[in-house]
Amino acid sequence: MVRIKTEEQYQVLLKKVENLMEVVTEDTPSTDPAYVELDLLADLVEEYETAHYPVGTPSLADLLKLRMYEMNLTQKALAELLDISAPRVSEYLTGKTEPTLQVARRMHTKLNIDANVILETV
Repeated sequence: MVRIKTEEQYQVLLKKVENLMEVVTEDTPSTDPAYVELDLLADLVEEYETAHYPVGTPSLADLLKLRMYEMNLTQKALAELLDISAPRVSEYLTGKTEPTLQVARRMHTKLNIDANVILETV
């Protein structure tokens, strides 16, 4: 099986994928040579990125900040939503403390945060 062996090869193929993405559209048939080439190169690039640039699971603090942004919530509003104190929210956002099981359940239901991520910290 063919694999990307060096960072230089990766950069070249990544540029090729970017160029092909400008040519291949949703209407491009899967038998089109550009479509086939993009499909194959994208798989190679993805495999290399998975091995060399792994993306870890986000922290609970990161997810809370994201939800606050998405829901346009202040720390005070988040505290009210979760029925906890504002200083406690601050402690969660800085990673100083972990939520109780009750608060973790509220985070899951009210903020739609994956229970597995919350439970990793509890």
